[in-house]
Amino acid sequence: MNTRAPVPTGVWITAGFFAAGGALHLGAALHDLPRPLGLWALWGAIGRALLSLLLAWGLWRRIALCRSIAMVYCLAVLTTDAIVLAMAFAHAPVPFPDSIVWESFYEVPSCALLFPYLRSARASALFPRPLI
Repeated sequence: MNTRAPVPTGVWITAGFFAAGGALHLGAALHDLPRPLGLWALWGAIGRALLSLLLAWGLWRRIALCRSIAMVYCLAVLTTDAIVLAMAFAHAPVPFPDSIVWESFYEVPSCALLFPYLRSARASALFPRPLI
């Protein structure tokens, strides 16, 4: 008999977003790395992906600090991409790797939807656990 309560949808969505984002980042980074793969470049790509996966794990465990980090992440994504779009409309000659474009297609709409939810009182109730 399982006495654990089912995981709320809000926890599934937020943790799933960061887990999928980590996997997408790893795949896109591996695509952009020069061949043959160097150890340090591969190590850096895996490390950056693990940060997203660690955040997903913290959200799954409902740690309040991870909710705050997720909000800051979403704000940073939206701000950065707004600046990049402004540069693109100003015809700035800045090349972007394919991985940045692919990740933006995933992150921008997701963060635009996720940020208001993370700020809500409902999310506050879902992520009450202190870090320690």
